[in-house]
Amino acid sequence: MITGIIPARFASTRLMGKPLADIGGKPMIQHTYESAMKSKLLKKIIIAVDDEKLLTTVKSFCDDVYMTPNDLPSGSDRIAYVASKINAEIIVNIQGDEPFIKGEMIDQAIEPLLFDEKVEVATLVKKIDKVEELKSPDIPKVVFDYNNYALYFSRSTIPFVRDAKTNINKINTADIYKHIGLYVYRKSALLKFTSLKPTDLELTEKLEQLRMLENGMKIKVVVTEFESISVDTPRDLEMIRKYYVKYIKGSE
Repeated sequence: MITGIIPARFASTRLMGKPLADIGGKPMIQHTYESAMKSKLLKKIIIAVDDEKLLTTVKSFCDDVYMTPNDLPSGSDRIAYVASKINAEIIVNIQGDEPFIKGEMIDQAIEPLLFDEKVEVATLVKKIDKVEELKSPDIPKVVFDYNNYALYFSRSTIPFVRDAKTNINKINTADIYKHIGLYVYRKSALLKFTSLKPTDLELTEKLEQLRMLENGMKIKVVVTEFESISVDTPRDLEMIRKYYVKYIKGSE
């Protein structure tokens, strides 16, 4: 069974109560759930919460909700907690702060595990075409090999384009990709990853996916043309509300 798990943490440091933030009359976590429901490959979607208020809200629109300990260090640990209790072969980690993720993106990330039994983890990347994204340390970059396996993730711009004189020149002369934080795991790989201790590069870059690479786990990269919009700050929330009015509201 292919199961999607949406981790929802109430006590976000930059936007308290983020999953309950109102977007067009619905909490953000409900938009994320409804967007994920458009996937053609997911057989089940579970929301993993850490707060009673969240639990009550989520139960109003989703039957599959798990309460997780509120001291778990990350969303990955939250989905692993749930995954250890359910019968599923493939687990999809769907970020709760991406309310309008497309079902096609989820399916793109799942497909490598369906076609190749050697693939244990897959994720999405998109080519960078904006200088703001190139410069932002909040947008991880990734380089990968000719078989589309990740070589490294960084908050810095990688690869370093030596001959480029400007940021625009970097974008125009090299393929630079940003990481989209949607992961698909075989259950055994997820439980292995979350059992490992944080590693040196992970702690340096503050990117947990480096823990997998440092321990020899391989991450298959899927290039998508779809955009992903995450909400981390009050400013992001205002932007996503405007996006909803402009692009989503009329199609509901």
